[in-house]
Amino acid sequence: MAAFRNMELGPALFSERRIARAIEDIAAKVGEHHDLSELVLVGAMDGAVCFLADLMRAFGEHMRVTTVRMRSYEGTGAAGLEVLWMPCREWIDGRDVLIVEDIVDTGATCALLSERLAALGARSVRICALLDKPSRRKHDVKVDYFGFRVPDVFVVGYGLDYDGAFRNLPAVYALGTEQGKSDSERPR
Repeated sequence: MAAFRNMELGPALFSERRIARAIEDIAAKVGEHHDLSELVLVGAMDGAVCFLADLMRAFGEHMRVTTVRMRSYEGTGAAGLEVLWMPCREWIDGRDVLIVEDIVDTGATCALLSERLAALGARSVRICALLDKPSRRKHDVKVDYFGFRVPDVFVVGYGLDYDGAFRNLPAVYALGTEQGKSDSERPR
């Protein structure tokens, strides 16, 4: 844990209680707009693990849930993202799909996932995120359901991490700056 010695947690931006209420609200809105028996939740791992688990339990009825795995990389390429694993076509074809993300900032992940899920035959693709950070948006994606808007600060907790750490925190915190690094230079 020596690499994190200089890291400071700022204040809790969103407490466990506020997150739980936001998830109930999101589940109610999604339920108003979708036939849950035809909806597939597609969680973007690893960051969405906490949000996906709590959201699917909030619906209280059977639905399909699956995940995708992606990796960011440096250098050239389509938005610096690589898809490692996608659900099979029979899970997606002809169904409404809800991408479940921890945070949407640049929108690169959601843009690529929306395109890939549509190619698998999704009837519709919508985006759901615990956190929406529109100030960093580089791709034209609409976050259909979200819990909170966040300012342009680096956040950790409730699935969000800093180089693999802090994912297990039950609330969302601002992370203090490391010596000499701005928030946009930190690894995800």
